[in-house]
Amino acid sequence: MTSAHADTPQNKQPYSGGIPVEALTMAVNESFDATMESLRNLVSIPGIAWPSFDPKELDRSAEAVSSLVEAAGMTDVRVLRCDKADGTPGGPAVVARRPAAAGKPTILLYAHHDVQPPGDRSLWLSEPFVAEERDGRLYGRGAADDKAGIMAHLAAYSAVSKVLGEEFGLGVTFFFEGEEEAGSPTFRAFLEEHQELLRSDVIVVADSSNWKVGVPALTTSLRGLVDGTFEVRVLDHAVHSGMFGGPVLDAPTLLSRLIATLHDDDGNVAVAGLVGRDDVAVDLTEEDYRADASVLDGVRLAGSGTIGSRLWTKPALSIIGMDVPAVDVASNTLIPAARAKFSMRLAPGQDPDAAMDALKSHVESKAPFGAKVTFTPGERGNPFATDTSSVAAKLALWALEESWGVKPVEMGIGGSIPFIADLLEMYPDVQILVTGVEDPDSRAHSANESLHIGDFRHAVLAEALMLARLNAEGLGA
Repeated sequence: MTSAHADTPQNKQPYSGGIPVEALTMAVNESFDATMESLRNLVSIPGIAWPSFDPKELDRSAEAVSSLVEAAGMTDVRVLRCDKADGTPGGPAVVARRPAAAGKPTILLYAHHDVQPPGDRSLWLSEPFVAEERDGRLYGRGAADDKAGIMAHLAAYSAVSKVLGEEFGLGVTFFFEGEEEAGSPTFRAFLEEHQELLRSDVIVVADSSNWKVGVPALTTSLRGLVDGTFEVRVLDHAVHSGMFGGPVLDAPTLLSRLIATLHDDDGNVAVAGLVGRDDVAVDLTEEDYRADASVLDGVRLAGSGTIGSRLWTKPALSIIGMDVPAVDVASNTLIPAARAKFSMRLAPGQDPDAAMDALKSHVESKAPFGAKVTFTPGERGNPFATDTSSVAAKLALWALEESWGVKPVEMGIGGSIPFIADLLEMYPDVQILVTGVEDPDSRAHSANESLHIGDFRHAVLAEALMLARLNAEGLGA
């Protein structure tokens, strides 16, 4: 196997604090085949937390993860869950805790074992729940999001335990959620019920991406999220389009006109009162964005400012679903009502309640031709920004550079992890890091999801190095 330091620049000055880099590298490499085999086994379990899928598979996923945690040397391993608001059980979370030695901090390592549904299987080049390796990548649902996050945590912990032995006094808690892809409906209740069990000084959320293959990143900002629906109604009931069409426009047409007001002619979000700025530290080219997002030739990109700001520090508003008659069953009638579901990503610094109110005011004030508009708010999630001056962030950036051999990027992510706000509220003094094993071509949530195996190895080593240095220095550095 190629050494993790093969691409380290010759003029790079290694950290001289006594961290056993080479021994940890060897430990990660020696167990990497077993780590990959465990990941393949996890990918084979279709644990999906959505109500329309078999909950037994989700339980089987939790049991498999629990067994892996025990195999890593944890003795206090539990499968826990809370009830949802409607009384039905939430997804099973796997929690294990190793107490800290005197004077040592505790780190909580988070990932989730539930996955997105596979979607249209005809779009997959291989079976979604059969892990398949092709051209240095592992394909399968959950291979990247987020079962690789689980295995990165476990493999890093095992390597440090092996190398440091009794010198490893860092407190470690594993928290592997079982309902993240369903919106984490019981996350807050789970935190409140198990607040002391999950209390820690540092939290690593391994559910993000790297800059690109070969270049690691620490995610320093996440957009917030609000979603919901709005309905346009023009008639009490459907009527014949020939006999009544002309003086009144149908609901789908008016819904389309309302949707068109959400963006200006350049594609910027046109809802007044939203936070946004154009001051990202790093950027990506239009060429790279087009390739990563699979934008068709000739399609003009929307918005103004840098690509990075449009992705990370400005709002983005999408229509992700519509209730109108399907083409195959359409009849010659004027449709009385049509509904759209929106998803709006919020820039760091944006209050979700204020954003929801702004969008509600917009669609109600822009009702076309006096149509009745009904706005129904949905979920809300806060944006997040990392304090990169924190000790934990500095250790993470060092570990990423040591493992990959290139300087890591401090980057924003256009996605959202709303439960981070709950973690900060419950543990206001905690230092939170958002890391990941994905890259721009991982296609999380899409067909042909995959993991770059070489970068996964780097991610495992980087976390092992961070754990070792946190164990040696604590948070007083």
